[in-house]
Amino acid sequence: MNVILNDRIIHETKNFIVCAPKTPHIPREDGGHIWIRGRKNNFCSRLDLDSNEAIEVMRLTMLISEAMINGMKNRNINIGRINYQDNGNWAYRKGKNPIFHIHLYGRTINSKTQVWGEALVFPNEETGFYDEFEPFNDDDIKEIKKQIAILENTEKYSLKTWNLK
Repeated sequence: MNVILNDRIIHETKNFIVCAPKTPHIPREDGGHIWIRGRKNNFCSRLDLDSNEAIEVMRLTMLISEAMINGMKNRNINIGRINYQDNGNWAYRKGKNPIFHIHLYGRTINSKTQVWGEALVFPNEETGFYDEFEPFNDDDIKEIKKQIAILENTEKYSLKTWNLK
């Protein structure tokens, strides 16, 4: 499994894994950060996905985002928007090829680190910018998982609706 050391698994599907990073790019009180990554390192970009994998990852981005919004609302953090990014640029600095992954960034109106209505900024990891960002805690993850289970039982997210097995 390709989980970065200490990142916390939230959900898994046939081809993808969903985690809360140990060092998020957005602190939990500002909306939090989740990523989705292939189970194998065989995807460099979305161009490498087959049609079923593309459908699966699109369903996941929607499912996890809705669960994140609902779950964090129940934890008194009101996410007003989710931003999605699949960059991979930092891999090149290390002389590696990127591994496909999508970041889900929660955005709150009263954010302290990433101003609402502005583009997100991501300084290099070495700057220390992210060092004090609080990740989702056990209760947050438990609530997000609860919301995933609820949503998976709706027609909108059923595997049949998405033609997935």
